[in-house]
Amino acid sequence: MASLPLAEASLFLDLDGTLAPLCDSPGDVRPLAERTSLLRLAGERLAGRLAIVSGRTIESVDAISEGACAAVAGVHGLQRRTAFGGLETTAPHPRVEHAAALMAAFAQGHPGLLVEHKDQSAALHYRGAPNAEPAVMEFVQRLAETEALEVQPGHLVMEVRTPGPDKGAAVRAFLSEVPFRGSTPIYLGDDLTDEPAFAEVAARGGVGILVGRERPTAARARLEDPSEVLAWLAESLQRGAFKLGRAFSWAA
Repeated sequence: MASLPLAEASLFLDLDGTLAPLCDSPGDVRPLAERTSLLRLAGERLAGRLAIVSGRTIESVDAISEGACAAVAGVHGLQRRTAFGGLETTAPHPRVEHAAALMAAFAQGHPGLLVEHKDQSAALHYRGAPNAEPAVMEFVQRLAETEALEVQPGHLVMEVRTPGPDKGAAVRAFLSEVPFRGSTPIYLGDDLTDEPAFAEVAARGGVGILVGRERPTAARARLEDPSEVLAWLAESLQRGAFKLGRAFSWAA
């Protein structure tokens, strides 16, 4: 598939590492006028068949995207807002708050670690202390076992989350609804958390696009970084079709 007309496509976009560069702290990511305008235009040209699928909460996604996207899945699928504003959320596991407190205590003994509590999950970021990875991974694995939570590994982050839908399930739910139903999906993401979504779109005849360095993935194509993503999106909207061939590095 060298290209896909906008009229036949739906587009699903991760945020951190895909639409926006990764930062040491999630709070460092800010709105960007160019990105906001591009998302608004994409939503118009796709007749609403656009969704952001993120590990962030829906509230955080809205703040960074300036509300440019109606359909949003947050906390890796545990929160979902439909294109028409309907809200679905998985109730937080009662042990998530305790897990976040234990993460905070652990982080105090390891400079550079950052804890992010997102209601249904708690994340331990170690971008500021990459050498702490073995200790972080061991701690979070044990924490998930003792608190009966799921482990969600990511890029320089380990997360414990409420059991429930993942990003693949979120994409599947969107595709069962108007205006996404019957379209061919394209999904862009950079992290291990995006792999269920890559697999979901592939099963539906769509295309997953990995953003970042090459690695084993269910995605079929790759873009280098968020700046390339925005350039690709702008060009695709101008052409009236998503380019899926030339200028891509195809995954093996």
